[in-house]
Amino acid sequence: MNEEQVILVNEYDEQIGLMPKLEAHEKAVLHRAFSVFVFNNKNELMLQQRALHKYHSPGLWTNTCCSHQRDGESNLQAGIRRLQEEMGFVTPLKETISFIYKAPFDNGLTEHELDHIMVGSYEDAPIINPDEVADWKWMPLEDVKQDIDDNPQLYTAWFKIIFEKFYEHINIA
Repeated sequence: MNEEQVILVNEYDEQIGLMPKLEAHEKAVLHRAFSVFVFNNKNELMLQQRALHKYHSPGLWTNTCCSHQRDGESNLQAGIRRLQEEMGFVTPLKETISFIYKAPFDNGLTEHELDHIMVGSYEDAPIINPDEVADWKWMPLEDVKQDIDDNPQLYTAWFKIIFEKFYEHINIA
């Protein structure tokens, strides 16, 4: 099986090439990504705990799902595809904002992404894919914000950045 390719972009989100995902993380090359935030009607956010065997950020809590767009795939198509693959359901998504971040990890890899934030709503329990997700929970946004402040080591780098800088773009209540 071929390794998944990520879309290399410039700071204007213009595609400039493709690269194997692991190589992009080894070289800290800017690439396109997305983060999906799904809420229920109580304005609780569905969090996922990353699978324990992930090559970076294993076991950390994060937004509902996140990944990389495929060549030729829109942000919304990618978000809907990955939500189904990781969490076992589909719901309409809305794009909100995008931003660039760079986060080095203890294992020598670096996330350098132009991350597109999407939001959606859903009321039921997911059917998690154990290859991707260890656990999940609903959590009120204010509780998430407080827990990130109290226990930052439990959360992924991008999730903490989104909560710190782009909270108003995910708080859809």
